[in-house]
Amino acid sequence: MDEFAFGDGEPLRALLIDRAREEGGITFREFMELALYHPRYGYYCQSRPPMGRHGDYVTSPEVSPIFGALLGRQLYEMWQAMGAPCPFQVVEAGAGPGTLARDILAWARHARPDLLEAMTYCLVERSPSLREQQRRLLEATGLLERAEWWDDLPPDSIQGCLLCNELLDSFPVHRVFVRGGRLWEVYVVWDGEAFREELRPPSTPALEEYFRRLGLLPGEGCYAEVNLEALAWVQRAARALRRGFLLALDYGYEAPELYAPWRQQGTLLCFYQHQPWDDPYLRPGRQDMTAHVDITSIVQAGQEAGLELVGVTSQARFLQRLGIDEALAVPGLSLRERLARRRAAVELTDPAGLGRLRVLVLRKGLPPCSLRGLEEGEDAP
Repeated sequence: MDEFAFGDGEPLRALLIDRAREEGGITFREFMELALYHPRYGYYCQSRPPMGRHGDYVTSPEVSPIFGALLGRQLYEMWQAMGAPCPFQVVEAGAGPGTLARDILAWARHARPDLLEAMTYCLVERSPSLREQQRRLLEATGLLERAEWWDDLPPDSIQGCLLCNELLDSFPVHRVFVRGGRLWEVYVVWDGEAFREELRPPSTPALEEYFRRLGLLPGEGCYAEVNLEALAWVQRAARALRRGFLLALDYGYEAPELYAPWRQQGTLLCFYQHQPWDDPYLRPGRQDMTAHVDITSIVQAGQEAGLELVGVTSQARFLQRLGIDEALAVPGLSLRERLARRRAAVELTDPAGLGRLRVLVLRKGLPPCSLRGLEEGEDAP
């Protein structure tokens, strides 16, 4: 029996205390890495589902299959822009329980069988329990034969679209603080009774280089987060993409807004049973931890690795341009189904919620192209 699955997180807490004592303090990034990804006790490595109505937070695929259907429309347009190659690989990194994979494949089976015939859906997921959920879900819907599983992103391996939904903001981040115009890093120490934060010189010169490249610093007296792993992932993704698109959906801001002087506490948040918390030390391993990504640096990292920007927009605008309103006007729906679809559309495009996710598309090996989801329109917020 895994005692942690039914307890209060004590095994992981003890591990973190020991690590902080042995090393005289650890970076916040190391604390977050262990809290989320420890192979036995980490939040994302537990058997219980972290996302969904019965988890700690909801992502767009759990709201409604409409989300997967609309992404399917965008994938179909991408496939056509590439000349309808066969195979056309859709590689979903951080595929969670497999809900999005199921909905995209089910939509293609119903609406675009030609795309389904050409498509191979590749799921990249580090959690063994989530991999098993994915297999069960796709097998139950008769879609298992269209899927395959990858452990990583091999170089020059993808012709199609590399897709990730709320992946980049789940990577562990360095926390920094500006004092006296100088950058400091947050370390976590154990004082015998509780975890405590200390400010020390940066653990890596990459943190100061990060802000030098942006030409800015967070405001004086401000905390901020730096997601170096997201930049490294985008560069690996660029190497893996032989020809096609990178489509990423994540909470984030452009750098001047993310590191604005009025944002004194940064964007780090924890989620437990759908409630936001600002204390990352309260229940390590039992709560999600996330921070908004720096869209400016993500785009720069992609461009330096050979990708070209197609566009950036909000999820609300993206789904509206792809026709989310059409899902509400399908004839023959029952009143219950119409109301369910309307609720889903509102939730997916809520500018204070999921609608404020940023949608980023980059391309490689393709000429400039326009995509419906990125088109401008006065009717979109």
